[in-house]
Amino acid sequence: MGVAERILSTIDGINRSIGEVVKWLVVATVLAQVANVVLRYVFSIGILSLQQSVWYFHALVFMLAAGYALTCDAHVRIDVLYRDAPARRRAWTDLLGSLLLLLPFCASVLLFGMPYVEHAWGSRESSAEIGGLPFVFLLKTVIPVFAVLLGLAAVGLALRAWLALRSGADRYTAAAPAARQP
Repeated sequence: MGVAERILSTIDGINRSIGEVVKWLVVATVLAQVANVVLRYVFSIGILSLQQSVWYFHALVFMLAAGYALTCDAHVRIDVLYRDAPARRRAWTDLLGSLLLLLPFCASVLLFGMPYVEHAWGSRESSAEIGGLPFVFLLKTVIPVFAVLLGLAAVGLALRAWLALRSGADRYTAAAPAARQP
C-alpha cells in the first residue's frame, strides 16, 4: 500500500468513525422531539432547553456527518451528466470538483468562520432566551470542525479519483470501499 492509499484509508476511517457515532444523534433528536410534543400537547408543558436540544442535535448531525456523507457518496448531487458518464469522466469531475470547488469552500468556511467562533467563545455565548441552553459557543465550534471534516473527505475523494485515473481503471466510484459493502 502506497502513501496515497494510506492517507486515503486514514481519511476514510476518520469520517466513517465520526459518521457511525453521529448516527446516534438522529435517535437523540427523534427522542427529544417526541418528548417535546408529548410534554407540550399532552401535559401543556414547554421546556425551552429541550426544544433547543433538538436544534442542537439537528445541527450536529448535519455539520458532523457532511464528511461521512461525501465519503460514502451519499451526498446530494445533480447527476444528470455525472450518472451516465464514463468512469474516467466521473473521476476527472470528482478530482477537479474537489480541488477547485470543495476545498476552497472548506477553506473559506474555516477562514471566515473562525472569527465568528472566537467571538462566541470570548463572550461564552449562550441562548438569548431565558431557560435556553448556555452552549451556543460550543455549537458554533462545530463550524470549523465541519470545514475540516468535509475538507478531509474532499481530499479523500480527490485521492480516490486521482488513483483511479493513474491506474487507468475503467471502473470508478466516489464511495470509499467499506462504504459500498451492504
